Amino acid sequence: MLVKENAALLLIDMQGKLAQSMFEPDMVLENCAKLIQAAKLFEMPILILEQYPKGLGPTAPSLRELLGDQPAIEKVFFSACDSEEFQKQLRDAGRRQLLVAGIEAHVCVYQTVRDLLKQPYEVHVASDAVSSRTEWNRNIALERMREMGAVITSTEMALFEMMRAAKGDLFKPFAQIVK
Repeated sequence: MLVKENAALLLIDMQGKLAQSMFEPDMVLENCAKLIQAAKLFEMPILILEQYPKGLGPTAPSLRELLGDQPAIEKVFFSACDSEEFQKQLRDAGRRQLLVAGIEAHVCVYQTVRDLLKQPYEVHVASDAVSSRTEWNRNIALERMREMGAVITSTEMALFEMMRAAKGDLFKPFAQIVK
């Protein structure tokens, strides 16, 4: 199970125009927003990735608003693991569990998850917060990531795992996120 004190959120390439062309874009954006809000509530590191932002644009405005002024890690490689800056920020985060959201499931998400699983990370993929332009590519990517050892989960399942109990100071704001 995910433990908030040991987890970080990876937000992969949730860039505006690209995000809108995905299968079920509203669901994916809404769930990414929930993950960001919960990560902030739980004081988890958030690593923001952007694939070639000069061409694909910045992170979707609705998500950027939640992220504040935290800069994104720009990349041209499909796997974020090929970025030295990503590897540095991942090491600096000091977390062993990674909760992954983003697009496209069968390209950048898949290749990043594949490479993270070769390192000493436990990778959880929020299946309702990842997508591709086609449902087929999204589904095959989730299947392949599961076969490689990633934990396929959902946004709420992951968040409730980290919340653990319906008590404490965090529960009321947590309930507002997942309602």
